[in-house]
Amino acid sequence: MAETAQRSGRSNVLTSYDPRTGEVVGNYAVMGTGELNRTVRASRSAEKWWAELGFSGRKRWLLDWKRSIARRASELVEILCEETGKPEADAAIEVMLAVENLDWAARNAARVLDRRRLGSTWLTRNQRASVGYLPLGVVGVLGPWNNPVFTPMGSIAYAMAAGNTVVFKPNELTTGVGVWLAESWSRLAPNQPVLQVVTGDHGTGAALCRTKVDKIAYAGSDAGAREVISLCGQTMTPVVVERNGKGAMIVHVDAKLDDAAEAAVFGAMANAGQNANGIQRAYVANSVYDRFLELVTDQARRLRPGADKRASYGPMILESQVDVVRKQVRDALARGGRAVVGGLESIREPYIEPIVLADVPEESVAITGEGIGPVLIVNKVANVEEAVQRINAVGNGVAVSVFTRDVHGAEAFAEQLRVGVVTVNSSTAYAGIPALPIGGVGEYGQGHHHGDQGLREFSRTLAIARKRYQAPVNLSTFDRHPRDLRLAKAIFRVRHRRMG
Repeated sequence: MAETAQRSGRSNVLTSYDPRTGEVVGNYAVMGTGELNRTVRASRSAEKWWAELGFSGRKRWLLDWKRSIARRASELVEILCEETGKPEADAAIEVMLAVENLDWAARNAARVLDRRRLGSTWLTRNQRASVGYLPLGVVGVLGPWNNPVFTPMGSIAYAMAAGNTVVFKPNELTTGVGVWLAESWSRLAPNQPVLQVVTGDHGTGAALCRTKVDKIAYAGSDAGAREVISLCGQTMTPVVVERNGKGAMIVHVDAKLDDAAEAAVFGAMANAGQNANGIQRAYVANSVYDRFLELVTDQARRLRPGADKRASYGPMILESQVDVVRKQVRDALARGGRAVVGGLESIREPYIEPIVLADVPEESVAITGEGIGPVLIVNKVANVEEAVQRINAVGNGVAVSVFTRDVHGAEAFAEQLRVGVVTVNSSTAYAGIPALPIGGVGEYGQGHHHGDQGLREFSRTLAIARKRYQAPVNLSTFDRHPRDLRLAKAIFRVRHRRMG
């Protein structure tokens, strides 16, 4: 939302560019309020048909859509490369992960959301209780620019599997990706607008928030998240948010340092550091700090950004983000941090070569700000407790990676961290587990994506209780017999006053 694309300008036509070359990739309409409202009305018209298909019917349609995407995946990969500048391998992995989420959502929706029976107590044994999950209606999805296929599919697939129709507004930098996804559905079901795309700029996204859809799913910057929440608050539209900014790593004294260093560099530098599930900073135990920093330095110096197939990663997709990285690195150095690999001279638009900083004060904006860019901060800590304290104090990461040989101890100590995901001896791989819910706490805690929670995120709960027969002890009446109350009190004393 707030990250307005400088390349798009303000006109009736939205132009998408290749960030590597500046060449035009495509031109798209900037939809106005009238067209946007017509799109939402079309979604409303398909809502009943899609919901009434039930879980098995929707599963068949979604798996057909999955197969269609998979057969033509090379087309989507090509558009993804053109609009983001990602190397082909990175784009292919993103598409594969997105398809895996679509497959999982389609196959698991019935298990998670279908009506199931609940237990009762001795007081309500004559009641049969159940709970099920119904569609919300129309869900608006506002996609990001950094992972424009994988991230929004974490909302689109789960919302559709839950029985909702979807209006998808891709980021203005990656409009072609969103158009391709919507057209792939339209080819499958041309008369059922279950998934539609709206194209445009920041104003189009704001207008979608005002259309009174039944929920908005947003992925993007802190400022954008706050704006979406504010806009949706005017119409009381619920919001699920996935914010930018990377997580942290803890390296314990007994960690396999080679593995930890490899994970730290990949987590920080992959996709030019533009992954919300990546690594912004590593907190390393004193006794292994120097060796870990050596390993990280060696690996980071091997990486090279570029536009060719051999490049480690591509350009910065959002032009203004280059200045954000420059500001963060400058502030870290001015406050006493050390540049171990690269530095300000590494920033050569649209590319940023790997930057590794050490001993960066915790108050630096390089730590407190959104960590988007190929920058890794490596700081020394006395022990795990200090690492936990520092991570919780910053509070801007959804995930923390812990490297240690004591995996059982790591799982226990994970509960001390105020984050939504903790991984042990790996960094970003968790994003490839569709069953694993991804969310956070505090400002990051606006709902969940993926997993059972991701399906329920786009559903409404309906609880039903049905009377089966007259209760032997009926307390739900003004005409209850005194002996019923005496009997109930006797049973209560036996049940709840005894030990055990």
